[in-house]
This record gives sequence, structure tokens and C-alpha cells, in this order.
Amino acid sequence: MKKIKKGDEVIVIAGKDKGKRGMVLTVLDDYLLVENINMVKKHVRANPQQGERGGIIDKNKPVHCSNVMLYDPNKKKGSRVGIRLSDANERVRYFKASTELVEVS
Repeated sequence: MKKIKKGDEVIVIAGKDKGKRGMVLTVLDDYLLVENINMVKKHVRANPQQGERGGIIDKNKPVHCSNVMLYDPNKKKGSRVGIRLSDANERVRYFKASTELVEVS
């Protein structure tokens, strides 16, 4: 079971966007696509056959999962995540600092 999933709110702990929060859009093995994090400008060539205009666009680039932590709304900061069995013998994620279960919004 992965500790960070699509739809989780994460906080960046390293890199140029340190301290920013965002929602996980996509999980790509060890990399995450987080909204409004690691934005880069990309020069795009026009393609009149497909009706695309050329220019400079802003694009999300992936962030390594080691550079983010799951955001704990109770503590209002990043927290490590653990996995344990619930009462119904299901694997659930929990915040190690507060021992609260992680709810996906």
C-alpha cells in the first residue's frame, strides 16, 4: 500500500517550492504530480493542423515523493504516515504524530 495517494493534500519539504501545499493529481511510481507545485514554463510550437497556438505555457512537472509529506490538518504541518490494520482487518493509513486516520477528501 502506498503512503501517498491521488487526492491527498501534501506539503513540500525540500526544493524551490518548500513550504507550499497542494493536492496530488497523479502518482507515477516514485514521483507525484502536485497542483501548482514545480511549475515550469514550456515553449510550445504552433500546430495549425490540430488548431494549437504556439507560445509559452505553464506546466506541472513531477516531484519526487521523498520531497513531500502528507499534510496533517490537526497539527497544521506535515506528518509521517504509517500503515496498520483496522478493526475490520483492513489496512489503513494513519499520521504517526497524532495517530489519527488519514481521510481522503
